[in-house]
Amino acid sequence: MKSRTKEPGAQQRVYRFRFYPTKTQAEQLEKTFGACRWVYNEGLALRSGAWERHRVSVGFAETCRALTGWRRASGTGWLQEVSSVVLQQSLRQLDQAYTRFFKRMSKHPKRKKKRTSKDAATYVRTGFRWVEDPERPGTARVTLAKQAQPLDVRWSRALPAGLLPVRLSVTRDRAGRYFLAALVEERITALPAVFVPGTGEPKAVGLDLGLASLVTLDEGMKLDHPRLLKRYAERLARLQRDLHRKVRGSQNREKVRRRIARLYALIGDVRRDMLDQFTTCLVRENQVLVVEDLSIASLLRPARGKGRRRKARLNRAIRDAAWGELLRQLRYKCEWYGRTLVIVDRFFPSTRRCSACHAKGPKLDVSVREWACDGCGATHDRDVNAAVNLRDEGLRLYRLVTSALPADRRAPSVIRASALPGPVGPLPVV
Repeated sequence: MKSRTKEPGAQQRVYRFRFYPTKTQAEQLEKTFGACRWVYNEGLALRSGAWERHRVSVGFAETCRALTGWRRASGTGWLQEVSSVVLQQSLRQLDQAYTRFFKRMSKHPKRKKKRTSKDAATYVRTGFRWVEDPERPGTARVTLAKQAQPLDVRWSRALPAGLLPVRLSVTRDRAGRYFLAALVEERITALPAVFVPGTGEPKAVGLDLGLASLVTLDEGMKLDHPRLLKRYAERLARLQRDLHRKVRGSQNREKVRRRIARLYALIGDVRRDMLDQFTTCLVRENQVLVVEDLSIASLLRPARGKGRRRKARLNRAIRDAAWGELLRQLRYKCEWYGRTLVIVDRFFPSTRRCSACHAKGPKLDVSVREWACDGCGATHDRDVNAAVNLRDEGLRLYRLVTSALPADRRAPSVIRASALPGPVGPLPVV
């Protein structure tokens, strides 16, 4: 299979499909998942042991040579039943984990466990056969390495015709569902620019993320918090009680565990679909999208001491809101379709500042949903006022960045206030 260089301007995009393996394919994938996990753990032990005992740095090339020895050894000869391409990709993922650790982007890699780690395997171009269906362009007969029959893939949508995926990822979730993710490099056409009617100003929208309402726009529209965990809390509690009544290792316990996993999968699917539709609508209708820089990790600090039950409920509501997923979708969709996501500094007083006269008011308790400005007397909805302030501050930062760009350059897809050089404080109020 010929190697393919990335075309200038092409972007990577993942298409995810569900497939239904046969019994033989499921058994082979079970071996593949286990072998990838074993090789990852052995590579981690090799690299950690070499550094702890001899202060020797072991990289990807050395672990690949060790993999050859593992496959030839009599005690681990079962590794030959799995494609070497998949095992090498597992070692490459380990190397990437170490790279993130050295850059202080993540913690030290940990061993993968069968019960808690994700079942996944990555196939590059030499590890699968892709034969496009001439009657249905964008679909294909996919055959993985060490398998004789093609997968039964449910093509919910077509891939760009004539493009060969760069790699395939096969995953199995806790509910027992199998998914095929195809990574392709394609040219994504940017959407036409959106301006305020009658002016040349880009249309902007301020987004205030919260828990009373999931998202509040500066125009007053609010997206209700679905509270999916609360909606299914009674059913989850009943299933958890059933699970603890079953004998460990029994088939009945496994059945209940699968039911719990399917319910959590349903909650995740509903949440992602809702956020996907909402973010796509926002990107299509606006040129500039403004959000606040949230430190979600610090907001989810452990519940301890007095008031820990209330803090635990707050943490559960924040996780259910999936702010991180919403921001992730906005970020890559703005990059795809030529929009700009402005991330305002987290210390910007969006809630306390009056959007009419810009006077800074006192600190507000979370229970206060409306307040009146002492300077001009205007009455504000807490979330709408914050969204308006975010929009105005985001437009100011957007103009600050675009005014310094050459005429032939497009505005960046992400503008982060904390990353801008020099003072970026608010302009004086006239």
